Amino acid sequence: MDEIAPGLFHWTAFHEGIRQEVHSHFHAPSATLFDPLEPPEGMGALPREPARVVMSNRHHWRHIPRFVNAYGIPVLCHAAGLYDLPDGVEGFAWGDALAPGVSAREVGVLCPEETAVQIDRALLFADSIVRADGGPLRFVPDFLLGDDPEAIRAGLRARFRALADELDFDALLMAHGAPVPTGGRELLRAFGSGD
Repeated sequence: MDEIAPGLFHWTAFHEGIRQEVHSHFHAPSATLFDPLEPPEGMGALPREPARVVMSNRHHWRHIPRFVNAYGIPVLCHAAGLYDLPDGVEGFAWGDALAPGVSAREVGVLCPEETAVQIDRALLFADSIVRADGGPLRFVPDFLLGDDPEAIRAGLRARFRALADELDFDALLMAHGAPVPTGGRELLRAFGSGD
């Protein structure tokens, strides 16, 4: 588990369902987990007890039941994804404050509930951006982008440019990619512009 900004933690763990390493995050000041798999060191490795889980889209159920069972905490996902989740998951809308220092921002292009989560001066993405360790930002393969991959990519690029223009952030976080601790805003802007 790495602290990539003050109070913001990142770890990777193997996801059995998709047979690859994925990325999870914890914001200690607000005690919020994001798209969590259990850390390899166990739940006790978290710097404090979590108070909630935020899903960046409905596909990131991961190890959430373990955290709910251990801590009795609520789970939040954008309301457009609730139809595919167990009863009791709480819906939010874009623009909502989800916890102190944590808010939901619109992506929506890849799937209706695709959310960018602003966490202090970091911005976290679900599946709309991926990044191999140390590599460039990229999109998921075409077969995961739907019937019109070119239109989806264009829509995502437009949202990335808008988010880079509207929000103040430095770190870029991904559920499927190594974090960018600094310079993430300019990197997202360039990716959105096709540079």
